[in-house]
Amino acid sequence: MSDLLTQSLRFADPRDLADLRTFATRAKAIDDGAIRLQASGSVLAAYVCVLRPRLLGESTPTILGLRTIGLAEPSNVDATVALSAVLDRLARAGEDDVELPVPPSTISESWTGVGAPRTGWERVGALQDSELRRAAEAGIAEVAGIVPAQPGALIVNNARAAVWGRALDDSGLPAGAAFAALTLGFLADGEQQLFRAGRWFRLSGSRGHVLVRTGSGL
Repeated sequence: MSDLLTQSLRFADPRDLADLRTFATRAKAIDDGAIRLQASGSVLAAYVCVLRPRLLGESTPTILGLRTIGLAEPSNVDATVALSAVLDRLARAGEDDVELPVPPSTISESWTGVGAPRTGWERVGALQDSELRRAAEAGIAEVAGIVPAQPGALIVNNARAAVWGRALDDSGLPAGAAFAALTLGFLADGEQQLFRAGRWFRLSGSRGHVLVRTGSGL
């Protein structure tokens, strides 16, 4: 861990702070880990990890969730901090608060070094939210059916790799992207635009983005 000078992010509207709290709460329910707060200018990019390979040679794709939120003041922050620390600060915020103090203690997470490309994305199609929801719910049920009552780490990881690493459609997009979009609350009644850049896929909708890196390992 390393300590940083205390920094704050100021949002334009209290609802933006509430939106970040919802995103972080959903992410913590999936993986009680970290959130990367990356502010450049007047936009905050908040990244969380939904799925990642945890064992050597495992085929689980690396899947990140991304929310972008406008800031009231330009900022320059790039810190990976515990989700619990961010949620603790958000819980103390009042209804009219627009400022988030960035937790001073940073943590190291391997997925933060796997940066998705900023340019070079090509649109390859679109997927209906209803289709993604069905795929995610079917996958959740399948994993639950595979994993016994008291599984070991190897069994859990193998089940997740088998189900969420499977291609969702002809594009090769892993089914784990549907799981991420559902559990992070990105699905409504519309559609998600699908983009690709090399080994990366990106599902983009009005509520957020799912970034997927295919291939084994981090």
